[in-house]
Amino acid sequence: MIAFIDDHRALYGVEPICRLLPIAPSTYHAHVARRADPARLPARARRDAALVAEIRRVHAANFGVYGVRKVWRQLAREGITVARCTVARLMRAMGLHGVVRGHRVRTTVPNPAASCPLDQVNRQFKAECPNRLWVADFTYVATWGGFVYAAFVIDVFARRIVGWRVSRSARADLVLDALEQALHQRRPFAGSGLVCHSDRGSQYVSIRYTERLRQAGIEPSVGSIGDSYDNALAETVIGLFKTEVIHRRGPWRSVEAVEFATLEWVDWFNTRRLLEPIGHMPPAEAEARYYARVQEPALAA
Repeated sequence: MIAFIDDHRALYGVEPICRLLPIAPSTYHAHVARRADPARLPARARRDAALVAEIRRVHAANFGVYGVRKVWRQLAREGITVARCTVARLMRAMGLHGVVRGHRVRTTVPNPAASCPLDQVNRQFKAECPNRLWVADFTYVATWGGFVYAAFVIDVFARRIVGWRVSRSARADLVLDALEQALHQRRPFAGSGLVCHSDRGSQYVSIRYTERLRQAGIEPSVGSIGDSYDNALAETVIGLFKTEVIHRRGPWRSVEAVEFATLEWVDWFNTRRLLEPIGHMPPAEAEARYYARVQEPALAA
């Protein structure tokens, strides 16, 4: 009604319009005065205006993928105290929402003839410290020039992505390159008890891949047959990648475009994205907290 009066007041006047609408002239004039002087707005309206800017900033800074819960958590981490229902109300009014994951299509094809390492994880995707359990998997991305593939290695302790690779080929070199990046970044020492788990895809049970693991002192592990959850944690991270990057920002022109977007997303995922299973914090922060706790007794001694 306020907008209608604004549009027609020059032609008909405020009072005649208000006689036909269920609104008093004084109410309209109060709205006009508040627009001219935001200090006259009610306290809730002023608070909402400040929160709208913060909510829009947090949502945009996180690729536009955060829903109400994660926006609320991020505001709390920044010291902005607000009720979750208020965030939900304002995001609904702004038309902001998070992304919803769909079903993942499996890309690795089991090779029943290949000999496989034993399943040393048994769907228990937990680790008491970094560099104790890694999981690996890859997915496909459609581009104008054909399919490209993105492989990931994830440290289970804080769900940190420690290795990744984008390639036009889904051969063993793809997963080997992701593994090499993980080895270079983490530098695990032989005998540390590190296990690297994957599904039964032919790339992961290839002789080159398993030999490279053994050279690095890493124990290979492969999921059991007929178990749809044999590599669930890696599939979860890949599902986030597809939902938050690939499906939202396509169509993709080239492998270079996918590679740059993956680099950007991995950095954000590791250093800024809030993950509920590790206490609503980014993976890098969770690892930093672990190492700080480990160092405290040594410093005290």
